Amino acid sequence: MELQTIEQAIAEFVAGTPLNAAAEIGLDRIYDKPLVSVASAEDALFDTLKEADIVGPNHMLPREWLPAAQSVISYFLPFTQAVRDANRQGELPAAEWLYARIEGEIVNNALRQFLVEWFVKAGYQAVAPGLDARFAVVSRKSNWSERHVAFVAGLGTFSLNRSFITKAGAAGRLGSIIVTAAILPTPRNYQAHDEYCSKCGACIRRCPPKAIDDAGKNNDICAQFLDGTAERFKPRYGCGKCQTAVPCEAAAPI
Repeated sequence: MELQTIEQAIAEFVAGTPLNAAAEIGLDRIYDKPLVSVASAEDALFDTLKEADIVGPNHMLPREWLPAAQSVISYFLPFTQAVRDANRQGELPAAEWLYARIEGEIVNNALRQFLVEWFVKAGYQAVAPGLDARFAVVSRKSNWSERHVAFVAGLGTFSLNRSFITKAGAAGRLGSIIVTAAILPTPRNYQAHDEYCSKCGACIRRCPPKAIDDAGKNNDICAQFLDGTAERFKPRYGCGKCQTAVPCEAAAPI
């Protein structure tokens, strides 16, 4: 199967689903056209994700999810300019960002399910770890990290604030599925894990709880702030200030 065919199917789903909007707040679209990349299920980098200082030993390999796996498809759903512009303002998350975070993940899950069914109809097996009953998050670490999977698949690299920078920036959501189809892997046009980050420090100044410094992000401080937004904006939560009004908002600075 060709990557272009998969890209077209994903783009058409995102553009066509009525879920990709938040009419309640006048948001016509949550996501722009997705980016898509592919990794071989046998890529040696997947093994490194089990290391304690990367993700951890509980991180599952593609063939632990799907024994006959051949490829891992990773995609990035970029937030629209309307979502990003709104979140550039103030110290609290904009309504558009909160909806993009929660309703946007509903779109993401619908896309995961669509892709699984699409591949099954084409005669393959497919698993979306994010929807699988085996998916788990322990101590804020999951057994399938969408960011690390995207790195393996050539989609982008990490930033100082531990978000993920793609060619379309960092403001958006990631997802992936594992399939038995053999698809040509996307080249990784980078060497370092943070190669796309310019270390400009803009995200340090943007962080409301001051969770980021030159050494990186303090996850506990960030999590406490996010918990506060969950109390204030229930049933939604989020922040994203470090992903907006920064050079990596909608592009890779390097």
